[in-house]
Amino acid sequence: MKVKYFFFAFITYFSWSTHAQNNRLQTKENIGWYNYFGTIKLSKKIGIHTEYQWRRDNIITDWQQSLLRVGLNYQASKGILLRAGYGWIETFNYGEIPLNSFGKNFTEHRVFQMAQLSHAENNLSFSHRFMLEQRFVGRYSLPSLSKEDSYPLLHRMRYMFRMQAPFVGSAISDKTPFWAMYNEVFIGFGKNVQANVFDQNRFGILLGYQWNKNYRIEAGYLNQILQFGRQVNGQPVFQNNQGILVNAYLNLD
Repeated sequence: MKVKYFFFAFITYFSWSTHAQNNRLQTKENIGWYNYFGTIKLSKKIGIHTEYQWRRDNIITDWQQSLLRVGLNYQASKGILLRAGYGWIETFNYGEIPLNSFGKNFTEHRVFQMAQLSHAENNLSFSHRFMLEQRFVGRYSLPSLSKEDSYPLLHRMRYMFRMQAPFVGSAISDKTPFWAMYNEVFIGFGKNVQANVFDQNRFGILLGYQWNKNYRIEAGYLNQILQFGRQVNGQPVFQNNQGILVNAYLNLD
């Protein structure tokens, strides 16, 4: 247990200390992420993962990002879930400093592999999610272009630690309110990685309610620290986004 808490604290400290260094441009946005996650079980071990994330700037009024993701699940054991799939992401021109150097929207096609390890100790539930992503991110070679003319391959790895517990009882079951906290760090690598080896960090604190084993909802606070893949006037750019997060989960046999 102490090792798990230490690792969680370490990645949180690493991300925040990276953000706190000098000689960088920093911007802030108020965001709202409204997400659906669904699982369709085809058998005891095989399932289909569906997901849509409606990410907004200025809480809800403007686009930040649209993310659609589908995957194939394999329940290797009670505590090990494997997944592979595809994501289609549209990133919009938002914020004081745009992600794209020409201030344009861009498309990303993403292939991913995931392993999630879960376990419980007393009334606390823990999960460790490891992901690899192969990202084909659209780029413009000229500001006059209306569509991306290249999709270089970018590699990224992710680790998320999450813990949750019911407010009453020893486990999250039907008609149970609960709390959750998570932290996720993103690291870019490979020959096409640019200024953002440290890509981003996400931290959330949530309150939730599980109606039954098939449906639950949670909402709370989200902090996203995002490092741009480019520099501005020779300075790295960090975007510190704070806002609300709403997740709805639907599981169907």
